Amino acid sequence: MTSPLTLAVSNFRCEIAPDLGACIAGLWLDGIPVLRSPGAAALNSARQSGSYPLVPFSNRISQATLKWNGTSHPLVQNNGTEPHAIHGVGWQRAWEVLDTSDQFALLSYEHKPDASWPFAFDTSQAFRLTAHELELTLSITNQSATATPVGLGWHPYFVKRPHSHIAFEATGRWEMDALKLPTHRTASAGLDVDCAALDVDHCFDGWNGVLHLRDDTLHTRVSSKLSRMVVFTHPSKDFVAVEPVSHVNNAVNLMALHVASADQLGVHVLQPGESMSCEMTIHVDHVK
Repeated sequence: MTSPLTLAVSNFRCEIAPDLGACIAGLWLDGIPVLRSPGAAALNSARQSGSYPLVPFSNRISQATLKWNGTSHPLVQNNGTEPHAIHGVGWQRAWEVLDTSDQFALLSYEHKPDASWPFAFDTSQAFRLTAHELELTLSITNQSATATPVGLGWHPYFVKRPHSHIAFEATGRWEMDALKLPTHRTASAGLDVDCAALDVDHCFDGWNGVLHLRDDTLHTRVSSKLSRMVVFTHPSKDFVAVEPVSHVNNAVNLMALHVASADQLGVHVLQPGESMSCEMTIHVDHVK
């Protein structure tokens, strides 16, 4: 078992749990939780954490069956009774610590083909902490002998406090059916709304790469060069999930059904030995 890692700069602190999907067990500014922050000792799964990496795909693959190059690949239904495969495999695997210091950590996971994902890959996640900023870099390399679809992203859960407000710009939103799968794209300018009554679980595209969360205590800015983002919250939830991702939910299967093109859906195909990377930055300040 690998012990949790703690990064700290001044009063900004991040705790990482390598054995639980390289998840963030907590992120605090002056002791105030930025993300949902139970701490590593309280975790049984990355799904209870503050954030975890999404690799080699994000969100759901319909009915846990990947349709790729004319072949249907059965996957593991990995979220209780839900019929889909969800959020890749990295969040359910132990990661190896390659390097760590007070302000930096580098973790990796090597995947061999199994029932959860039929293609081999290597992935790494780097954490860099400064006085008010956490920068994450996620990378994947195709280690299989064939071209494979890949996707990357993160699933951070930000604390929803009184007067929490979310604001970001986008150009489109994918509408969802009763099975939590996207059906079609509609035009959307994004969101600029208080979170208390917000009920949303959608993938937005055409995101301009910057999102603001404000409440009476903290101002958090999430930024990434990824152009898609899933936002999930509900009046009953005490968090706002803001997920920068490289592709639309169920993207590979939607491409197989000719709902949209690979470019429109964000499907990335890596040849053997090719790599892909993405970054997300979380910047936090006190509200003055």
